[in-house]
Amino acid sequence: MSVFGDGLEAAVQKAFTRPAPKSAPAQMRYLVKQLKSTKAVAQMLRVSQRTVERYVKDQIKKPRPDLAARLEREVKKRWQPQIRAKARQKAATTDGIVIDTRARIGYTAPIGTTDEARLRHLTVALPPRYAARLFNAQEQGATEQQLQQIAAEALKETYFQDNGRRAGQLEEVRFTDIEHVEFDL
Repeated sequence: MSVFGDGLEAAVQKAFTRPAPKSAPAQMRYLVKQLKSTKAVAQMLRVSQRTVERYVKDQIKKPRPDLAARLEREVKKRWQPQIRAKARQKAATTDGIVIDTRARIGYTAPIGTTDEARLRHLTVALPPRYAARLFNAQEQGATEQQLQQIAAEALKETYFQDNGRRAGQLEEVRFTDIEHVEFDL
């Protein structure tokens, strides 16, 4: 899985107003309701249609670990789409997004500066335009590397250059050895 993509998804999920279904039968019923057929759910989860029907009727209650993970992922992906859209819109237009990361961060700068990468723990509020770029890139299927590059550009401008007040000759910020990344709306 992707660290940045999953981090953005987790941030949006914090905005949910109701908890997603927890039990496997409830999750299966929700997916059947969303996709309007047990056959579509079975194909998506890579199980038989009969298995889906048995979960819906509470004849099976405990899925295998791999099926449980797929089931939870698919339910959360579809849970409260309007709340999800409002949270993204608010972050992209007014509030921005907070990134909390612990990674080796270095930069390219003129000769004579200490540009060597070092392990940093940063918590930075990013402006709404970067939240919009991150969410748009995620919706368009951006790779982990592309999301990482957008976050690096945001840190360059917001943290290292302090929105144009310092480090004007800074050229590029690089993320390596990422230990953790978390976003908050």
